[in-house]
Amino acid sequence: MSTAPSHRGQKVARETFSSRKLFILSAIGSAVGLGNIWRFPYVAYENGGGAFLIPYLAALLSAGIPLLFLDYAIGHKFRGSAPLAFRRMSRPAEFLGWWQVLMCFVIAVYYAVIIGWAGMYAWYSTTTAWGDDATSFFTGTFLEVGEAGVSMDFVPQVLWPLIAVWVVTIVILVAGVRKGIGRANAVFMPLLIIMFALLVVSSLFLPGASEGLNAFFTPNWEALGDPTVWAAAYGHIFFSLSIAFGIMVTYSSYLKRKTDLTGSGMVVAFSNSAFEILAGIGVFAAIGFMAVAAGTSVEDSAAGGVGLAFMAFPTIISEAPFGAILGVLFFGSLVFAGLTSLTSIVEVIISAVKDKMGWGRRAAALAVTLPLAVVSILLFGTTTGLHVLDIADAFVNQFGILFGAFVTVVIVAWFARKLPVLSDHLNLYGSIKMRKVWIGLVGIVAPIVLGYISYQQFDAFLSEPYGGYPEWMLNTFGWGMAAGLVIVAILLTLIPWSKRSMLHDDSEYEAIKAHEDQLTGQIPVADSAQKEN
Repeated sequence: MSTAPSHRGQKVARETFSSRKLFILSAIGSAVGLGNIWRFPYVAYENGGGAFLIPYLAALLSAGIPLLFLDYAIGHKFRGSAPLAFRRMSRPAEFLGWWQVLMCFVIAVYYAVIIGWAGMYAWYSTTTAWGDDATSFFTGTFLEVGEAGVSMDFVPQVLWPLIAVWVVTIVILVAGVRKGIGRANAVFMPLLIIMFALLVVSSLFLPGASEGLNAFFTPNWEALGDPTVWAAAYGHIFFSLSIAFGIMVTYSSYLKRKTDLTGSGMVVAFSNSAFEILAGIGVFAAIGFMAVAAGTSVEDSAAGGVGLAFMAFPTIISEAPFGAILGVLFFGSLVFAGLTSLTSIVEVIISAVKDKMGWGRRAAALAVTLPLAVVSILLFGTTTGLHVLDIADAFVNQFGILFGAFVTVVIVAWFARKLPVLSDHLNLYGSIKMRKVWIGLVGIVAPIVLGYISYQQFDAFLSEPYGGYPEWMLNTFGWGMAAGLVIVAILLTLIPWSKRSMLHDDSEYEAIKAHEDQLTGQIPVADSAQKEN
C-alpha cells in the first residue's frame, strides 16, 4: 500500500473508496448539486425548451464526458490531489492544481450558506412562514439584506443554520474517505433520490402541471441556429459534471487500481443528466401550477437560481394542496444535494494540504475546514451576504472554472502533450476503449468551445458592470478575487513540498507507475528490469 508519513512520523496509507459502487455514488453526489435542481430547468427553458436537449446532448458527448475522463485519468494515473497529480504529470503544471484548489475554497465558503437557507426553508414550509409575499420575506425578514457593501451585522436565522452545515461537513470530512464521504453518500443519495422522486410525482398531479411541461418541452427549433444557445449548453455541462475544478481528479485518486474508469464515468455522466431532466419535469410542473393559479403565463412565472428556490417555490407551496409536504421534499432535496456536493468541494482542499504537508487526515481536515467555516460565517452570516455571494458566484464560475478549464486543456494537450499517455491509461483500466476520438475532442473541440465561451463572458462582463454593483465591490469580490486565485496559485506552487509529503515518499505510486509503463510500452521491459536491479 502507499505510504506517506504523517505529521507524527507514522506511515499512513493513501485512502481509497471501499468499492467502485461507493465511488460512483460519491461522484454522482458531487455532480448532482443545487445547480441540477435550480439551474438546468431554467437554462433549458430559456434556450429553446425541448430543442435545447440537442445541444445539451452534443455538449455532454463531445465535451462533458471527454473532460470527465480527462479528470479521471489525471487523478487515477498520477494518484494524488489536484496539485500533486498535475505536478507528477508535468512539473510546470502544478499551478493548475492549486488554481483548482483555490476555486473550491471560494465556492465552499458561499455554497454552505445556501444549504443553510434551504434547511431553514424546509422548516418554514411547515407553517408557510413567508405569508403572502415570499420575495419580501426572503430578502427582508429572512436575510435582512442591507445596502451593498460589507457589514458585521449577523442575522441569527442565517448564522445558526450556517454553523450547523459546517459542523456536519467537518464531522464527515474528519472521518475520512471511507467512513466519512463514502458513508455520507450512501445515506444522503438514496434519501435525495426518494425525496426528489416523490416531489416530481406530486408536482405532476398539480392543476396546471401540463402547462408547465408544455412550456418546458415544446421545442423552439430556431434557437438551434443561435450560437449563444450552444454556448449555454456547453457552459452548463462543465458546471453540472463537477469537472475542471479538482473534484474528479481528487476522487479518482482514491480509486483502487483495477477500477473501470470509463464505465464508471458513463454511469456518473448519464445519471447526472437523468437527474437534471427529472428536475426539469418536477420544477416546470410546479411552475405551471403557479402560473395557472395566478392567472399568468409560464413565461412570467419561470425563474432560476435563488429566485426559483426561495421566491417562486414558496409561493407554490403556499397555494398547492399538501404544500407543506412539497416544501419539505423540495428544500430537503436541496439540503442533501448541497451537502454531498459541499463535502466533495472541501475534500479537494483537504487532499491538497494533506499531500503537500504530509499530514494525517484529521490534522489536514481541521486545518482546512475550521478557517473555511470562519470565513464563510463572517462573510455570509451577515446582512450583506447575498451581495457578496452573487458576485463571487458569477466571477468564480466564469473566470475560474470555465476559463481555468480552457487553460488546463491547452496546457495538458498542447504544451505538456500528455493526452496519448492519458489515453493509454484510460484504455488500460476502462471497459470503453478510446484514443484518437477522445484526443481530438479534448485537444481540439474542448479548447475551441471553452475559448469561445470565455471570450463571450469577458466581453459581457467588461461591457457592463455585473449586477449594477458598486465598482469597488466588483473589483474586490469579482475581478480581484478571480485574478487573486491565479496569483496565489503561483505562490503556492513556489512553496517547497514537505519532505514528508507524498511527492517524496510514495513507493506504491512508483511501483504502479513502473508496472503501467511496461504495460503501455512507455518503458521497455528490459530497461525496467535493469532499473530495478
